[in-house]
Formats: sequence, structure tokens, C-alpha cells
Amino acid sequence: MLIQPLTRAHDRSGFDCGNESLNRYLRELARQDAGRDLGITFVAVGGPGETRILGYYMLTMSKVNPLGVPDKSLPPARDVPVALLGRLAVDRGSQGQGVGERLLFDGLFRIQQIASQMGSFAVVVDALDQAAARFYAKYGFKPLNDDPLHLYLSMKEARKMGLRPHGIEGS
Repeated sequence: MLIQPLTRAHDRSGFDCGNESLNRYLRELARQDAGRDLGITFVAVGGPGETRILGYYMLTMSKVNPLGVPDKSLPPARDVPVALLGRLAVDRGSQGQGVGERLLFDGLFRIQQIASQMGSFAVVVDALDQAAARFYAKYGFKPLNDDPLHLYLSMKEARKMGLRPHGIEGS
């Protein structure tokens, strides 16, 4: 499996994760967002030259109010920078095969590289539902601002995971 930035060559039309808003984002908005520098979408494919998308996620920068973060070292009077790992989705035909975990680890690795060049307190995700929140919780994500679907993983904790590049193109 390779994880690479989304390009025109990838077959977005056949992707179906079971959630129409996630399917529509990949088909209609992901490349537009990249063109406007709003977010970059990364896709998992089976191998070199393959265009069928097994899963995807999007990266962008954001900020959060530190009042909902239990880390007392943060300044309480201003928002803190975070990386947003958004819209992680796996095609129905690839669900249950570890693709989601590989996408998450790839995203965390890329975010660590970015965070070494500019500030980012944490990685933030917006889980679609409780099942997705449980997926992220397995990897140490915690609720942010008492919202069980808005989760974060501090960069300090992400670095402890010791992630290395594996099957990554374009890094």
C-alpha cells in the first residue's frame, strides 16, 4: 500500500466509504481545497501506478481554545495552533483491513514533520460518530472542550509513538 497526495490520476468516482458527505468531499471538493491551499488530501492505493483509492484523509492547520485542554502549560488567553487531520475514510471494500490505521499513522507522521518546522500543540480530529471516536481513542486521542466527538492528541504524545515513514510517496 502507498499513501500519496491526491492527483487527477486517482479514480475518485469509485470510492464509497458508506457516508455520502465523505464520498462527496473526495469526489467534488478535495482537489479544489488543495488548489486554494485550504487542505491537502492524501490517498491510499494498492501499489505503484494504481489509481483505485482505498482510503483517504485531509490535512490542514487550525486553532483551538486552550480552556478545554487539560494541559496547564498552555496560555489561557489565546488560541493555540493545531493540525487538523480531517475526513479520514476507508472504502467499503477495504474496511477492516488496517487501512484506517495506516492512514492515521501516515497523517501523524506527516504532522510531526510539519510541527518540527512550525508550531502545533496537537493533532485534532472531528469524529463522525461514537465508533469513529473509539477508533481515535485507541491511539490516545482525548475529548476536547468536553465534546466526545472533537478529539485531540498532543504533539508530545504523538512523538512518543515513534512513527516512521512506511509506504509513503511524496514525503
